Amino acid sequence: MIYLDYAATTPVDKRVFDVMMPYFSESFGNPSSIHRLGQKAEAAVDEAREKIAKALNCRADEIIFTSGGSESDNLALRGVMMARRDTTKWLLTAKTEHPAVSKTAIQLQKEFGFLLEWLDVNELGEITVESLSKAVCNNTSLASVMYANNEIGTINPIAELAQVAKANNILFHTDAVQAAAYLDVDVEKLGVDLMSLGGHKFYGPKGIGALYVRKGTNLIPHITGGSQEFSLRAGTHNVPYIVGLAEALRLAVEEREERIQHVKPLRDYIIGNVLETITDSQLTGHSQKRLPNHASFVFKDVDGNLLLQMLDSAGFACSSGSACKTGNPEPSEVIKSLGFSDDWALGSLRVTLGKDSTTEQVDSFLKTLPELVEKARALNQR
Repeated sequence: MIYLDYAATTPVDKRVFDVMMPYFSESFGNPSSIHRLGQKAEAAVDEAREKIAKALNCRADEIIFTSGGSESDNLALRGVMMARRDTTKWLLTAKTEHPAVSKTAIQLQKEFGFLLEWLDVNELGEITVESLSKAVCNNTSLASVMYANNEIGTINPIAELAQVAKANNILFHTDAVQAAAYLDVDVEKLGVDLMSLGGHKFYGPKGIGALYVRKGTNLIPHITGGSQEFSLRAGTHNVPYIVGLAEALRLAVEEREERIQHVKPLRDYIIGNVLETITDSQLTGHSQKRLPNHASFVFKDVDGNLLLQMLDSAGFACSSGSACKTGNPEPSEVIKSLGFSDDWALGSLRVTLGKDSTTEQVDSFLKTLPELVEKARALNQR
């Protein structure tokens, strides 16, 4: 199987796995325990928090450990909106966000009475400064805009958007789950108040993430119970996964340029070849301001799910939009937001590369894809 779905998840780096191992069965103490085993576990959590803070250029006490990107998004949105519910009511976000943001926003509107406005995106799936500026009002509490889109790879101008929010006394959150593997996550440069991370997108373990919360930002706790995570997220610390998350992020920052130089030429090779060799194909997302490992397309009159099944049978693991979607004949909100009609939007394909992807793998994929697209198109037209 040739894996071309690194936006969905990545394998755990061997170096990450090695630093995690002692905390499963040797140094297995609960960080909340006073004895030596507990103290050793607590020291490991503290060290991991410091390591992540260094990678993000923030304070260690601004890092909250969670179970992953989705929980981090939930804590950011619910935590802020509930904490500020007596003074401000509006939440701004976009339908192109990951469901961890968009569905949480809808719940806040339907179940808790908050006001929700969907930000406009352009035909490249980008949130512009003009779009955010137009939407803000005196009663806006929070704006949430993803750093880079998981389905189409478009990178949003987060630093500029955060400036708009700050000028209007609005808190700004960004979902950087997809971005952290390849983009600068310095929170001071970005100017964000909250930022979500998920370990399994950059060669860390699944089931662990973090939320950066700028000092002074009030949140209502998401999980109540013990006093872990500064009383914002109760529950016994997952020590080996926390250690793994920190090491994976350290490596992602340290090796970022090397990884970009590896995947970007392969990405451009895929995009150029697909658009040249397959009729009725279009790139989705921004051609330049996109993740360096991310290629995404739509093919006219093609069933995207059928194409994925054909690719799987041929030995290729790809995706159609987000891995969090259930099987649905309707196009995703992201693809629909770009203005494609259904005969195009249903035929989406996402191809994402990793640090271990090779030219030989890409060549094999590009040799196989055109024939499978034509087969899927012929079956769809019967």
